[in-house]
Amino acid sequence: MDLVVLALCGFGLLAAWLVYGVVGGSHTLSASGVEVPIARYLPPDAAAQEATATPVPVPSALASPAGKAASAVKRTAPKPPVSTASRPERIIYPAAAVDVVVHPLKPGNGDVTSRSIVPPETMDGYWLTPYGKPGVGSTNTTYVIGHSWEGQDAPFNHLSSAAAPGDLFTVVTSAGNLRYRVDSVTTYTKSSLKDSSIWSVVPNRLVLISCYTGDLWGKNVAVVASPVRAK
Repeated sequence: MDLVVLALCGFGLLAAWLVYGVVGGSHTLSASGVEVPIARYLPPDAAAQEATATPVPVPSALASPAGKAASAVKRTAPKPPVSTASRPERIIYPAAAVDVVVHPLKPGNGDVTSRSIVPPETMDGYWLTPYGKPGVGSTNTTYVIGHSWEGQDAPFNHLSSAAAPGDLFTVVTSAGNLRYRVDSVTTYTKSSLKDSSIWSVVPNRLVLISCYTGDLWGKNVAVVASPVRAK
């Protein structure tokens, strides 16, 4: 008889535990971190009453599909990022077939004063660091110089033959890309270049300088460009 009572008590505890697990339910965390009930039992009358209850509105951020809500928002193209004044690293000038790496070059004080600056003998470009940087906040003209080569197809050779006003090119900087439009292409004698307005302080302007291929030892070509403003 004692065994029967113990068995019935054990069965009662098991049943109570099962009822609690079904009625009380267990909880878990959804992916969003909100506690969501897994399941719970309702008597037939309560289930019918809940089924006819007014549904709780779903927040618009979670509504599906999202296409209807998105269609009501006017879409606008993002504006290009604005680059702060930074060192130039590369120039890509398709119309003149120029694609060169640009290195920083700090000329001596005497060279800056005389404006007779000779870059290293490579086919790369050289940014004159005592002057301006391209980008927002520029305080002076940015100068990039490079050699033209006799008997070789060097990138800067093309400034003499292919560069023209209205051309567009890109300057890659450490802060982003900048677009420029060519304002003028001018040939100077080497003696007159140093006294020209090319060396005036003009923020945001960019000047490419090389030897003129028609007279490598006597003339220079200067390509002056201005930044294209983002619309």
